[in-house]
Amino acid sequence: MSTATLEVASDASDQADTAQELTDGFHLLIDALKLNDIRTIYGVPGIPITDLGRMAQAAGIRVISFRHEQHAGNAAAIAGYLTKKPGICLTVSAPGFLNGLTALANATTNCFPMILISGSSEREIVDLQQGDYEEMDQLAIAKPLCKAAFRVLHAADIGIGLARAIRAAVSGRPGGVYLDLPAKLFSQVMNAEAGQKSLVKVIDAAPAQIPAPAAVKRALDVLKSAKRPLIILGKGAAYAQADDAVRALVEKSGVPFLPMSMAKGLLPDTHPQCAGAARSTVLKDADVVMLIGARLNWLLSHGKGKTWGEPGSKKFIQIDIEPKEMDSNVEIVAPLVGDIGSCVQALLDGIDGQWPAPPADWIGAVQSKREENIAKMAPRLMKNSAPMDFHGALGALRTIVKERPDAILVNEGANTLDLARGIIDMYQPRKRLDVGTWGVMGIGMGFAIAAAIETGKPVLAVEGDSAFGFSGMEVETICRYNLPVCIVIFNNNGIYRGTDVNPTGGPDVATTVFVKDSRYDKMMEAFGGVGVHATTPDELSRAVNAAMDSGRPTLINAAIDPGAGTESGRIGNLNPQSVVRKK
Repeated sequence: MSTATLEVASDASDQADTAQELTDGFHLLIDALKLNDIRTIYGVPGIPITDLGRMAQAAGIRVISFRHEQHAGNAAAIAGYLTKKPGICLTVSAPGFLNGLTALANATTNCFPMILISGSSEREIVDLQQGDYEEMDQLAIAKPLCKAAFRVLHAADIGIGLARAIRAAVSGRPGGVYLDLPAKLFSQVMNAEAGQKSLVKVIDAAPAQIPAPAAVKRALDVLKSAKRPLIILGKGAAYAQADDAVRALVEKSGVPFLPMSMAKGLLPDTHPQCAGAARSTVLKDADVVMLIGARLNWLLSHGKGKTWGEPGSKKFIQIDIEPKEMDSNVEIVAPLVGDIGSCVQALLDGIDGQWPAPPADWIGAVQSKREENIAKMAPRLMKNSAPMDFHGALGALRTIVKERPDAILVNEGANTLDLARGIIDMYQPRKRLDVGTWGVMGIGMGFAIAAAIETGKPVLAVEGDSAFGFSGMEVETICRYNLPVCIVIFNNNGIYRGTDVNPTGGPDVATTVFVKDSRYDKMMEAFGGVGVHATTPDELSRAVNAAMDSGRPTLINAAIDPGAGTESGRIGNLNPQSVVRKK
């Protein structure tokens, strides 16, 4: 236990001084974190939490300091996803808190366990709006954007406050939690022994939730009746770390599976049952769809519309820990409520023994479409042109990931993300990290840093030039901590394309155009890392392999044909266009 020792008078009669062991809010928070096996903090130092960072580092906690709170928050969020323990982001008050709040809201939407801890102004002044330093009612602002929010006013409550935050972050459907710590709290002093007793070690923070036997039977009956079954794996299935059970269910059932982007690698994308290369066919033609840790949101066209074929042509089975998720877009005929590990194991137990294989004509149709699409794509991935197009560049990276399946791929952008999702095969779970449910840009460097810190594995971050701009300054953080991160920027001089023109003919460039032929590699060199300019897929391949072999922070500026991109990637339908033109 961290303590401070002060000399105090034993009573008013001036008896001899006796030493009483004391502690304060700083030390109690650090002790509470360590008691709950939290060993890493991501954040940005400043008033009133600068000393907390120093003390935490002195106490053996790894403190990773960023250049901007949003990226520290993104790092904490993906740390939670990778470890199933809440990632911790520490920020200053008001503007720092608001910067971290974007990451907290994104973590909640994506079901990543994260705790945002922010210093704040004193309640008395905030409530009377008297104009304190960075005055803001942070708790009220955070509440609508996260799973839970708590404020601690007394040092004796730090232990229980952190315990509540941990349990809220990881239990049930995981998410983001805000913990508000006013500045006065840190310097509050109390008896060290009483402080030790006030700390709480959270036991069974995410208890198993067993599905009802009747629900399991119903789901199996629906699946068995299918003529054209499909299993969709979402990132919730990857988060659950029930990898062996998920694989056993897929293989014993014989059902084709479609992985969502962050579920890629739960089973290898090269697995004979993987329908990733036949996505359109299986979504349209399947008659029974089992969702495991996936939601029927915009990423799956809400389970309806042209993507899904004729209305009413499908029955859905859904596994989710949140009952309210059922029937959110379409009728779920077989809801299976519980944690994914327990639900999948219950299904496995139910199909033990004889289980009818899916009809051969369905399996044959899926395999045929898959092979047709792979063959159609292959020549484009072999193109070795200068400047590169997206397919040629991604073809080179595809080979590297195949040869280095243990590396972690971070991916964001428009075309860079959409095309990489379909081109780069993954072979192990939780090795692909991307923009997730919100599709928000700017996660790249935060995710890359946390992936390297939490796993110790090499990281390959494949970024669009626009997406990189949101968090690019964190290359200094990567160099400062000497992390094994290789960043590849697909540089086509702009958003979507670098060829747009200002329709007025004026001096300003078009709104989607960046500085022509920018050399992002020079940024990395400025901070002591390795910078490389690559103009062909062969050059790109050599540079990435060298970076991954060396483990040194590296940034590769991959020159892409400025006209190679398409508007909004594959989700251009979400980008409204005016039908009225002013003369």
